[in-house]
Amino acid sequence: MKKLAYIAAVILFSATGKGQNLQDIITKTDNENFESAAADFRALLVKEPSKGDNYFYYGENFYKSGDIDSANIFYAKGAELNATNPLNYVGLGKVLLSNGKVDEAKTQFFKAVTLAANKSPETLRKIAEAWLVTDNKNADEALLLTNTAIKMEPKNPTNYILLGDAQLEKNPTDGSGPVKSYQMATTLNQKSTKGILREGKLYQRGRNYQLALDYYKRAMGIDPNYAPAYREIAELYSLAGQPAKSIENWKKYLEINNSDFARYRFMSALYSNKQFTDAVAEYESLKKSKFDNIYLERLAGYSYSEMGDKTDKEAYKKGLEAMNMFFTTAGPHFKYIANDYKYFGLLLARSGKDSLGIIQLEKAAAKDTTLRGEIYGNIASLAMKNKKYDQAIIYLEKKKNGEYKNLNVADCFDLGKAYYFSGTSKQKEVNEARDVLAKKKKPIDNPELSAKEQSAITNYRKADTAFKKLSELNPNWPWGYTWRGRANALLDPKGFSDSTKTYYEKVIAVVKPEERTGTYKPNIVEAYEYLGYYYVTKKDEVKAKEYWLLVKEMDPANEKANNYLNPKKPQAPVKAAPKK
Repeated sequence: MKKLAYIAAVILFSATGKGQNLQDIITKTDNENFESAAADFRALLVKEPSKGDNYFYYGENFYKSGDIDSANIFYAKGAELNATNPLNYVGLGKVLLSNGKVDEAKTQFFKAVTLAANKSPETLRKIAEAWLVTDNKNADEALLLTNTAIKMEPKNPTNYILLGDAQLEKNPTDGSGPVKSYQMATTLNQKSTKGILREGKLYQRGRNYQLALDYYKRAMGIDPNYAPAYREIAELYSLAGQPAKSIENWKKYLEINNSDFARYRFMSALYSNKQFTDAVAEYESLKKSKFDNIYLERLAGYSYSEMGDKTDKEAYKKGLEAMNMFFTTAGPHFKYIANDYKYFGLLLARSGKDSLGIIQLEKAAAKDTTLRGEIYGNIASLAMKNKKYDQAIIYLEKKKNGEYKNLNVADCFDLGKAYYFSGTSKQKEVNEARDVLAKKKKPIDNPELSAKEQSAITNYRKADTAFKKLSELNPNWPWGYTWRGRANALLDPKGFSDSTKTYYEKVIAVVKPEERTGTYKPNIVEAYEYLGYYYVTKKDEVKAKEYWLLVKEMDPANEKANNYLNPKKPQAPVKAAPKK
């Protein structure tokens, strides 16, 4: 949003420069060259300070660049200086519509239509457009107004572009009507880049990317400096999963239109194409140039969060500052989306404010059910980091929603560990309580302790199930079998069954020989230790010694191996000195 002092200065016609006619400047706006158009509008206002159309289209330039407050100022000034011009009342109505004040907007539209007295199809077109570009859309109103404009001016191609837009808004799944309307526009004006672009967008919606691309290139062939065509191609390549080509076309767009607003859109594209570090660089550059846009801080918060703090240790702090600024500026009545709460929550958590972060993440999950799985996974990861295993279980079970297919490898790993550690914590409490009872020479069991011990065993079984699913998803990863071995060792501490043995043997089978002294050495040592213990319990001294020797070979200082291979000899009792 622009500063009021700046707006006042413009209205007082302090600007100077080479003048252009109104239509040429409107073309710059259509070409998204907003800053250059604004300079021309300032010069035009010096030349024609009382003409209402100039104020309306200058307002349109601000509106289309996302600066609705400044647009409103110029619509109002135009209505003040030229009260009989209907267009500025359309502008005022559109701003009201953007702010959710539908009835007040209709009042302004009625005033505009009354002043137009059925002699201005442009007024009808602009009202129709207003019903299509705000959040408070009304396709029926737009269709009625556009069809009336067509009767008044049947050979104006803009009418048919608006008609196609209204038809598409009315029935988004039926492109037959809109395509005929857009084709009518290009029949009336074969050089209508807008009409050609609209038809391309229609094919893009239908995922016919090649045909869409053909239309965009056709528009560029008519006007090589038509920036929206490059933007559409860039967005198309992004949808098609070709980020490099997307960014390449955004850079071409910037060659034609290198304004702050264009760079803001470029930043948005960088974020969409997962080039978060570059998006942050654009943000920091825009802040230096004093670019002001409420959505800039939102996008910065998202980007800092995704970028991480590997290249910038202050990234999460900066992202949190941006999100705080966004929420403060947007205010309590803004229509926030789930991602606003998600990224705010993640940034809070990554800045050490876990409890506050979880509150925001819960808001995100409530706002958008499609994000719930991701959000629950995020909260569970925070809980695991803070060793809040029962909380991790709650959220991973929510994400699982009764079916393991809803969990990925990392989720299964975390769920298994959460159940395992929750079980060991409960068993530890049971053991400590029994030690206290034993010291007091009281019975070491009671219903409460038995229930808690059974709960621990249940957790070990659930841990084993989670690790089983993990190994099904990633059968060559030894950690799944290692953790199954650990869980089963607690379920069968005396080795009555061979389940634990089976999983540790699987660890040895999946680890390649060249990996056994590297990343997976701890897994192999643990597996050999268990197998050594297993054969001791089976009184197979040959096999037991074989595995304990393997342990010692890999870990010469291993206490368990040394105790088995070199047991300490019992010391002879010290004889008492003979009495004299």
